[in-house]
Amino acid sequence: MRSIKAFVIAGVIALSAGTAWSADVKIGFVVKQPEEPWFQDEWKFADQAAKEKGFTLVKIGAEDGEKVQSAIDNLGAQGAQGFIICVPDVKLGPGIAAKATANDLKLMTVDDRLVGADGKPLEDVPHMGISATKIGETVGQALVDEIKKRGWDMKDVGAIRVSYDQLPTAVDRVEGAISVLKTAGFPAANIYDAPQAKTDTEAALNAATTVLNKRAGVKHWVAFGLNDEAVLGAVRASESVGIPAENVIGVGIGGAESAINEFKKPSPTGFFGTVIISPKRHGYETALNMYEWIANDKQPPKLTLTAGSLALRDDFQKVRKDLGIE
Repeated sequence: MRSIKAFVIAGVIALSAGTAWSADVKIGFVVKQPEEPWFQDEWKFADQAAKEKGFTLVKIGAEDGEKVQSAIDNLGAQGAQGFIICVPDVKLGPGIAAKATANDLKLMTVDDRLVGADGKPLEDVPHMGISATKIGETVGQALVDEIKKRGWDMKDVGAIRVSYDQLPTAVDRVEGAISVLKTAGFPAANIYDAPQAKTDTEAALNAATTVLNKRAGVKHWVAFGLNDEAVLGAVRASESVGIPAENVIGVGIGGAESAINEFKKPSPTGFFGTVIISPKRHGYETALNMYEWIANDKQPPKLTLTAGSLALRDDFQKVRKDLGIE
């Protein structure tokens, strides 16, 4: 009886120690644009991890390099053991890594990956990012599937590549889509570049209108680009030149409010779908990974790339719910 009692007491003590240790864990989550919905959601999901594991989450907005340095010193002074950061400039990498080391803080990045002086990724820093190529491939597959479903002959279809080649992510996304289209037999000659001056809907509309006016004889169109705004611009352009909605398949990226509003319209438009990128893994999983690294010395994977989920007019609410957005 005495041994059983001793065992129970020992277990209670161990449990209490574990709870106390969790309470002592303090993790920073630093983002470059704290007012943006994406980062607000990342924080929300990181808060979920903190509540589950019992650690303290310190949320800090740092819009420039000076504020990043101050944030890291702040975390060090608070007794934090590590932090996750989405940086305002990836070239700050060496300075951030050095400052983290000076404050004895474990470092993990999210969304944007730090680079060194040579422009190459700091591979020793664990990172969770978004696979632009995979997302583009999801867009391309959605276009191919719908072209086939509608019975269109690919040689009679035009593709608008709404492009913003100044941004590597934009190039990776559209090239991912193009690779799937070409593999499926889509003629490369039927892919028309529509370079946009900015990454908004108006710039995309102007760029796509030029393409559509030059190719007035093309009956069926598909459209893709960096984000939802790029594709919405192409869809608006198709409407302005009199192309019926049933002759257009546009697939965006992001699941932005503008895309959701398009799905809510009484009648379908040429905006067929969007690949929604979820902030849940980027907030919840990175915070959990950092906790495990601090509490249990379990280092996160050096590189994790997430993809997106295709949402259509009929199922976007379910997709959003499954991703934890609603």
